[in-house]
Amino acid sequence: MRNIPTITKNLLIINVIAFLAYYVLSARGINLNDIFGLHFFLAQDFQIYQLVTYMFMHGGWDHLFFNMFALWMFGCVIERVWGPKRFIIYYMVCGIGAGLIQELAQFVEIYTMNADKFPISHLFHLSDYEANILNAMTTVGASGAIYGILLAFGMIFPEERIFIFPLPIPIKAKWFVMFYVVIELLSALSTTNSGVAHFAHLGGMIFGFFLIRYWRRHPELDARYGRGVGRQFFDNMRDKWEQRSHRQAAPQEPEEVEERPETDWNYNARKKRKEDEIDIILDKIRKSGYDSLTDEEKKRLFDQSKLN
Repeated sequence: MRNIPTITKNLLIINVIAFLAYYVLSARGINLNDIFGLHFFLAQDFQIYQLVTYMFMHGGWDHLFFNMFALWMFGCVIERVWGPKRFIIYYMVCGIGAGLIQELAQFVEIYTMNADKFPISHLFHLSDYEANILNAMTTVGASGAIYGILLAFGMIFPEERIFIFPLPIPIKAKWFVMFYVVIELLSALSTTNSGVAHFAHLGGMIFGFFLIRYWRRHPELDARYGRGVGRQFFDNMRDKWEQRSHRQAAPQEPEEVEERPETDWNYNARKKRKEDEIDIILDKIRKSGYDSLTDEEKKRLFDQSKLN
């Protein structure tokens, strides 16, 4: 837990505590999922705060485990790249967006099933029996926000190869994300009701996609949200290296006449070799953080920064 970024760690803790509270209180007849889970917006038990609280509730140990495992696996990387402020904004937007899409999907489903029985206005004046049915339509889980994080990983590191059980070979992140999108879309359109909120999963990805596109079109927001420590270090080092490269358009003349001057070919080859070495180190920081560097790599970066 020590190496987990702050927001990701706190989200893990909150989700686990919420589930333990649900598990303990259920034995005493108090159903927290019924209180904090997301009800259908026309149901009597619906509350606006449920659009936030539902993503911290889970229906079982397996539901909690797989969501938290994905949050730890991908959330740590995304938070280090974006920083805590942007990461929590993205997480909440994806989660709330997933809830809104799920609400819309439930409304369309109910209307489609009952369009020939009563007009749509009847949904606002239901009998007690019908109201109880709507109250039973409850969504819980962080899956919508998790799928948004999964999409972010695929968009930021599209060429990164990851292992997915039971596939024997690694696949690129972009294909991994596309595979999950197709599976969720087919599952959502399936006539079989598995009890899984597939539209919520897609909703988290949809809101995440448009939010990332918005941020990319407005790079000036980086100053407001702040960037991840690893990403900021990576960008600063690259900027310094580029500035130094511009200043050194040609090799300096040797002070001693007897020393043979460096040819342009040798200078460019030496410069390219150093750039490649720095790029490899910076890429390692971007993927695994500054602490993953060896002492020699840290010294090389430190020596390079002193030259600027």
